[in-house]
Amino acid sequence: MDWYESVFELIDMRSFSNLWFWIILAVMWSSTSHWVLGVPWDMVMRARKGDSEERVHDLEAMVRINTNRILLIAEESGLLLAASSCFLLTMLALLGFVYGNEFSQAVFLLAFPMSIIGLLSIATSHAIRRDGLQGEPLFRMMHKHRVLTQVVGVISIFITAMWGMLQNMTIGALG
Repeated sequence: MDWYESVFELIDMRSFSNLWFWIILAVMWSSTSHWVLGVPWDMVMRARKGDSEERVHDLEAMVRINTNRILLIAEESGLLLAASSCFLLTMLALLGFVYGNEFSQAVFLLAFPMSIIGLLSIATSHAIRRDGLQGEPLFRMMHKHRVLTQVVGVISIFITAMWGMLQNMTIGALG
């Protein structure tokens, strides 16, 4: 066996049978659920306990910085990001589900739900800035955003797992 075969055996391009794909999926959703609008969830929980007024101010400052950053990116390059994201997702969907490229299917199943999370983050940032949320209303909005992120994550993982099992059973039966 030469080095070329060894490398491609290690980096199996059949994504759904590859352990690395499932590790990436788990880490991606774990990170996305932990970092709510760019703020670590443990920081939100410590501020919500109300032990220290400084923690609340730190959280509010971090949320303000991140929401301003998200909205600035959306306002300045939102149209370009939307167009390129739609192009990329359409290309991946066509390559994956029309032409049967498994790698494109896997990347689409990772990228499409993250685009939903991106839109959700923009909407949440707009609401936080528009309403000037602080204190308990801010905590509730952050919690709502995290729960919606987790719902999207659970649905995404379920669909990806079902599609991956179907692909593995179909390939296993035919190849």
